[in-house]
Amino acid sequence: MGHFAYLLPGRFRPPFAAAAMSLPLLSTPPLSQNARVRSFAVGGDETPRQLPQPQARNAANVDALIEQAYRQIFFHAFKVDRDAALESQLRSGQITMRDFVRGLLLSSKFRDDFYRCNSNYRMVDQIVGRVLGRQVHGERERIALSIVIAQRGLPGLIDSLLDSEEYLNAFGLDSVPFQRSRSLAGRAQGEMPFNQQAPRYDAYWREAIASRSPAGRGSSWSPSAGFSRPRPAWLADAPSPLARRLWQSLVTAGGFAMTGLVMYIAATMLSTASAG
Repeated sequence: MGHFAYLLPGRFRPPFAAAAMSLPLLSTPPLSQNARVRSFAVGGDETPRQLPQPQARNAANVDALIEQAYRQIFFHAFKVDRDAALESQLRSGQITMRDFVRGLLLSSKFRDDFYRCNSNYRMVDQIVGRVLGRQVHGERERIALSIVIAQRGLPGLIDSLLDSEEYLNAFGLDSVPFQRSRSLAGRAQGEMPFNQQAPRYDAYWREAIASRSPAGRGSSWSPSAGFSRPRPAWLADAPSPLARRLWQSLVTAGGFAMTGLVMYIAATMLSTASAG
């Protein structure tokens, strides 16, 4: 039963995973993707950008690479999301760009805004797209890497991808990961950018929030389904949308009526005063 538990979908992460025997990683044959085609594009977001040699480094080009790394991992990082310690280590040459990317993926920002908002399966899609610059090779690779999360947690998956031969061949130690071969020569339109393919969270998280709400467990209500399904218990005491619209219409009509009455009284008083 302990081994079978690792194959369960979703966010099941047993506390005894470290004590149980590890399952071998499933083999995943690659599928046909743009990432497997050599790119002849010149310039743009697909251009590999590496840290220059220490003697040629300056603040401007290192800052540009740091910004690109933030965009690749977080899509956008506010000032509060930046890691000053990691940036300082990268600028001083104490860590490589691969270590910087690892630090961003293990940060509380990524854990709270991505890892906690997705199932294991979707987390695999998110990390593979950001780290390896491609889509997963079908459901088989998605299941295999989700088992890695169940066994070794998020750090285990990140280490397995960053230490993989595919990552080292594609980006090495000093390149910022990017979406490989998004645009191909001879094609009028390239692949959709990864951040648009896989936003931070989708309907899964909204469903999870509704099911985890107070007294709302077991409800089949879905925000995308409107009110065709039963409403969750945490909305039971709230007025329905129709009641809210009727109340707003009543308040608006009452406001116009009160404004007209005040204006009528004021006009009558002024006319009486002028007649006197």
